Amino acid sequence: MGKLRLFVDRMSQPSRAVLIFCLANGIDLEEHLVNLAKGEHRKAEFKLINPMCQVPAMDDNGFHLFESHAMLKYLVCTYPNIKDHWYPADLRKRAQIDCILDWHHSGLRRGSAGLVMNSVIAPVMGRKLDPQAAAEAEALLKASLGKIETVWLTGNGKFLTGSLQPSIADLSLACEVMQLQLLGKAKFSDLLDSNPKVKNWLAAVERTLSPHFSQVHDIIWKAATMYENKREREARKADGTISKL
Repeated sequence: MGKLRLFVDRMSQPSRAVLIFCLANGIDLEEHLVNLAKGEHRKAEFKLINPMCQVPAMDDNGFHLFESHAMLKYLVCTYPNIKDHWYPADLRKRAQIDCILDWHHSGLRRGSAGLVMNSVIAPVMGRKLDPQAAAEAEALLKASLGKIETVWLTGNGKFLTGSLQPSIADLSLACEVMQLQLLGKAKFSDLLDSNPKVKNWLAAVERTLSPHFSQVHDIIWKAATMYENKREREARKADGTISKL
């Protein structure tokens, strides 16, 4: 059996979730970079892997699959020695995880991705920033973080649904929340300080999946620093602190 071929852009939240899962579980893989900012997801050769032109995607010995939640479930059920806590055999526990994953797309992801795209990274993708869309996304994001705080983080465990170990739902949602680093330290802290359970949960996910979680998110921290420096330069320029060139 050949290596799993994983097509990702580490700037992509779902790409990071699948990659971290593979690394944390010792799955032998080949990582193939698909640079979204350069439009590599629209190239003909990548369309053969994923005709939807999205990352992540995978080629498992000729079997092509995309959509991160489907990929994570497939990996749990296909590869040996994956611990049960990731996606439990108990159907009721599994259904709870499926419930969170289904909610993820319409709740947390819509808010988080919409806010980051429309307030930070749209120009990189050839689009204009949209303050109104960003404000609408932020309202949804705050409501979604509140739902995680009051609905999903219950019980005695540190993880979603009160579990003692992380599931694929924890990983998917944690990678989504980490994308908010691109908004800047102050904004990120404000969002998490308003939801202390979410803040503690995110730290628990990072700690439990060390070192892979931090290593894969290194690109986000570097990008966050770049955007932070850019905002500071623009603020100084607006205040007349630095001269216009």
